[in-house]
Amino acid sequence: MHEAKNWSDDFEKALKAHDQQQYVLRLFVAGMTPRSMEAISSIKDICEGHLKGRYEIDVVDIYEYPELAKEQQVLAVPTLVKLLPLPLRKFIGSLSDEERILKGLDIQPKK
Repeated sequence: MHEAKNWSDDFEKALKAHDQQQYVLRLFVAGMTPRSMEAISSIKDICEGHLKGRYEIDVVDIYEYPELAKEQQVLAVPTLVKLLPLPLRKFIGSLSDEERILKGLDIQPKK
């Protein structure tokens, strides 16, 4: 005889696992211009507010590391690349629209 499957327990476990996922992000900027600084500040604020303790941001200056920009096919800056969790996603331009970034990162806004 099979035990009845408790789907709600499985769902709760899946939600908890999702809430504990580590995020690996790479932000491409061009020098330390005001626009670059704004992008860095915006993504750090979003991550601190929604992923505290569960994220890593690697800031890459395309002038210092052009090979990384080429490898990731970065054509404009700022560009944020979500490396993990999969799927890989890219955000080009201003990172100040928190709702757009949260949706793109598959993060549910805190109520």
